[in-house]
Amino acid sequence: MKAEIKPRINLEGRTRLEEVIPLSTPMILFVDPASACNFECTFCPTGHKDLIKDTGRFVGRMKFDVFKKVIDDLVAFDKPIKVLRMYKDGEPLLNKELAKMIAYAKQSGMVDYIDTTTNGSLMTPERMAPILEAGLDKINISVDGMNKEQYIEFTNFDFDFDGFVNNVKWLYENKGNCEIVMKIPKELITQKQQQEFLDTFGDYCDRISLENFAPCWPEFDVEAKTGFSITEGIYNQPISNTETCPYIFYGMSVNADGLVSSCFLDWERKLIVGDVREESIAAIWNSDKFNTLRLQHLEGKRCENPVCNNCGQLTHCLPDNIDPYQQVLLDKFKAHLAR
Repeated sequence: MKAEIKPRINLEGRTRLEEVIPLSTPMILFVDPASACNFECTFCPTGHKDLIKDTGRFVGRMKFDVFKKVIDDLVAFDKPIKVLRMYKDGEPLLNKELAKMIAYAKQSGMVDYIDTTTNGSLMTPERMAPILEAGLDKINISVDGMNKEQYIEFTNFDFDFDGFVNNVKWLYENKGNCEIVMKIPKELITQKQQQEFLDTFGDYCDRISLENFAPCWPEFDVEAKTGFSITEGIYNQPISNTETCPYIFYGMSVNADGLVSSCFLDWERKLIVGDVREESIAAIWNSDKFNTLRLQHLEGKRCENPVCNNCGQLTHCLPDNIDPYQQVLLDKFKAHLAR
């Protein structure tokens, strides 16, 4: 097998956040090309149309002029952002301007690296060739079963699995410098199929992993929706408690309509800190609303926040832990705000 068995995120060589917080420039910016999805996955809020309707959130594609405004705004920062993540709530390939967006971001000089995540259903050579040419650095491909029947059961989508495998092979042969990452939730397949997954895709990607489900979305019970019991972290690590969210100190998320969330898991739009159509990205990053949330976490009051109080991302998925430096960072952050 050519691929490394390795999680989709880099767990080694990570920046020590306690040494760089507060950041004048975010490290990571999520931008959602589409808040809609063609799948109805049981384990994802976007797959439950009734829940999404109740939130009143925008369901559709990001307009190019909104994306252009986001990228143009980055010039206000003192250096480029490290990673532009072209995904959040929906299926990015539903936006037919995705290649144009990636090319614009690459040419801006304000973005070092661009990745995306897809369910693979639209990943044809015709769609992917312009995206690769635009300069995509990494693509995470989510696999949700090892045959059509499993896809129908878990995603309610009539998936052409054999065609998908052929598209992955084409992608690998034509990827250039783009890293190909394949991942699947172990709960969806049998133990025999776990090896089948590695055998099917292991020679046609750079990185491959068997993950666990995680209760990462606020106020969305993955165990209740799927019937699966979650006993390990997403990357097979032990579950552990964390007091302080690190994400709000190094990243933020632009939703498909331009509303900005402090958290990339904000599917209900309860953590909105700005609107890029009316404010600059830099102004939102440094806003009182965003800083109030950060202070709440550093002061040990996360559980007073009705959205953040029971976050499964912090127990099941967290790659960074700044809890030991909470007081030091609080002092530094207060001094930063006082300037």
